Amino acid sequence: MVQASPRGERRTSVDEVFEFLQEEISSMRLRPGDKISEADVANRFGVSRQPVRDAFSRLANLDLLLIRPQRATEVKRFSMREIEKSRFVRTAVEKEALRRASEFCDEVGAAQLDAELAQQKVALKKQDLEEFGRLDYAFHETLCKIAKAEFAFDVIMAEKSKVDRLCMLSLAKADRMVDLVEDHTEIAEAVKNHDAESALAAAQKHLSRLDKTIERITETNAHYFEPELV
Repeated sequence: MVQASPRGERRTSVDEVFEFLQEEISSMRLRPGDKISEADVANRFGVSRQPVRDAFSRLANLDLLLIRPQRATEVKRFSMREIEKSRFVRTAVEKEALRRASEFCDEVGAAQLDAELAQQKVALKKQDLEEFGRLDYAFHETLCKIAKAEFAFDVIMAEKSKVDRLCMLSLAKADRMVDLVEDHTEIAEAVKNHDAESALAAAQKHLSRLDKTIERITETNAHYFEPELV
């Protein structure tokens, strides 16, 4: 999922390279372990190597690239430790956001959630995975706005981006999109009814869906993961 430049700031060549590569990696068009070259990317965009190097650095900070001096840069493989860490942080923040959203949700907030769900159902009908991914982010951002904790979305977005590639693999099956829409609907209904405990239960089920995806990928594409240290 592309993270746009801050509002009001002029997009630079670094932003363009960063956003393009982030989308390529998150959408799994660039797979874990794939090698990429500064020179090739620079030639593609018609820029010098410096903005490419800066974009690579930003992607490395998001755990999406592995930069090794004197060796080829490659798309970062999945790390079970980092996945667990990311999910732990996101769960803690999202739980508090949902508690607050359940408390503060009004008619305006309820209407926003209904509109988000309607758009998700359209994307589901069209089988538009990329649009569904964008709407997934928007849904969680709306919940944070209702919670009067927009800052919480910054954390959720940062942690969510670390597992987006796994989410894209899970969305490859149509029934997974159906499951996620159902989860979002349960969360929204609970928040609108000011039922924090039901919202938290639905969110926990939502986050746990990644478990089966991880299990399946480790069986079929173990090379996507970093070797576990003993």
